[in-house]
Amino acid sequence: MRAEPTAVAAIPDSRGTNLYRADRDAAPLLQHYLPEDLFRHIEPKLDRLGALAGDKLDRLATIADKNPPTLSVRSRTGQDADTIEKHPAYLEMQALAFGEFGLSAVSHRAALGWHEAMPPAAKYAIAFLFTQAEFGLMCPVSMTDSLARTLKRYGDPSLVARYYDKLTTTDLDELMQGAMFMTEQGAGSDISATETRADIQDDGTWRLTGDKWFCSNVDADLAMVLARSEDKPGLAGVSLFLLPKVKRDGLTNNYRILRLKDKLGTRSMASGEIRLSGAEAYLIGERGRGFNQMADMVNNSRLSNAMRAAALMRRSVTEAMFIARRRAAFGHRLIELPLMRRQLAKMTVWAEQARTMMFLTAEALHRANQGDAECEKLARIMTPLIKFRACRDARKVTGDAMEVRGGCGYIEEWPDARLLRDAHLGSIWEGTSNIVALDVVRAIGRNQALPVLKAANEKLLAQAGLDGTLNALLAETLEKVCRFAAKVTDDKDERLARQVGSSLYHITSAIGLAHEAARIGAPHRLAMARMVLQHRLLPRDPMAAEDDASMLETLLGS
Repeated sequence: MRAEPTAVAAIPDSRGTNLYRADRDAAPLLQHYLPEDLFRHIEPKLDRLGALAGDKLDRLATIADKNPPTLSVRSRTGQDADTIEKHPAYLEMQALAFGEFGLSAVSHRAALGWHEAMPPAAKYAIAFLFTQAEFGLMCPVSMTDSLARTLKRYGDPSLVARYYDKLTTTDLDELMQGAMFMTEQGAGSDISATETRADIQDDGTWRLTGDKWFCSNVDADLAMVLARSEDKPGLAGVSLFLLPKVKRDGLTNNYRILRLKDKLGTRSMASGEIRLSGAEAYLIGERGRGFNQMADMVNNSRLSNAMRAAALMRRSVTEAMFIARRRAAFGHRLIELPLMRRQLAKMTVWAEQARTMMFLTAEALHRANQGDAECEKLARIMTPLIKFRACRDARKVTGDAMEVRGGCGYIEEWPDARLLRDAHLGSIWEGTSNIVALDVVRAIGRNQALPVLKAANEKLLAQAGLDGTLNALLAETLEKVCRFAAKVTDDKDERLARQVGSSLYHITSAIGLAHEAARIGAPHRLAMARMVLQHRLLPRDPMAAEDDASMLETLLGS
């Protein structure tokens, strides 16, 4: 007689979790950073998105990741026609991102039932939640949003009138998506080595000729492109242009998609190489100052990139905590084991540092957009700070979450593998870690941003009302970090640029966490601030016990 199989415990499955409700700090932080009436308006939408992100949207993202876009270069009748086929799962996600949740529109116009454009903190809060399910699509969303901003800021009024409304609509039949074609095979991050040529025509339009090596959202309706318009070396000869997919005469523009990239991550979204063959384009801003105008779009893309890194870490922490509370080993739940508690605490701290920095940077950007010159400097340094450190931390946190899940985490049926693959892009997109760390130092030297950052931190620290010992330690560390950053900048010592970026990020996020803890009544965020000091800023004995049980209990609970 055949024996019945032995029953085994099912593997804990988080599918169906509302990712907004599962995040204990999501609502309190939004109430802190948003006007009360705006928070009340968007919270039901966040609740719906949280449910989608933990279930349907996550399923769609998994399908789209396994079925990346494909390129056809000719029609069946033999006509040259670059056509990118996207899986229905990706198209459904597009409808949610651009349509229902208006992610490329909310910071430009009234959308989602709100009477005016929303501040950056609201936009990033919605995108932060969406990204926890799908990373790749958020690149086209970000670039469409950033292109609209750059076009409105620098473009000729006739171009703004022609394209701006279509870039910022939530009607998918009218929507024009944006992209940024900057990278060349021989130049990489060195924009001064740009070789693509721009030649002016009698009618005032331009023709672009050359190859662009890495073009994400490659079939976008509009792209910002850097090209050499002047016979001058370096950046002085580079200008910024708007490249439409369709020319004014209604014909397809003169450039070809040569191939799509077979990428490690963001597989749902089409990235490719293009060849410009006298493509029609329009000058944006001043001739020979293309990098300055493009920098505005790049900085917004960098902040969006860092937001995505923060979101990947938040999703990873949610998954790891779900597993740790439901799986048992050696007679205990995983979350009760000392080493696991230490690992979960560190993952949580790194993830929450990034979210705090996201909100602080968004707030600085909002005030800068309203004409605050000091906040413009603040946003100028905060953006590379968060892009540099959060994107590097995401690689570690997503990997640790995979380890918490164990062998299943390495299997593509679960979200961990996709989160890990996507996380590695953040340190490359819009500037590698070295490039962005140097940009932090550049913001200190050229933009005189360090005094503004220090003053902003001092203001937050004063408002936090901390006990004397912790307040003094944070103030002392801030002073030390700022002296170090100023000296490295004055000495032009590029070797220490990464240490400058890391230390400024850590002290700013620690003070931000402490300020949030006081404002929303969250002692666990104060414990995070202490851990940032202990693990990431202060000297310590590598063989000493690091965390007391009460701190971990405050941070993790049971």
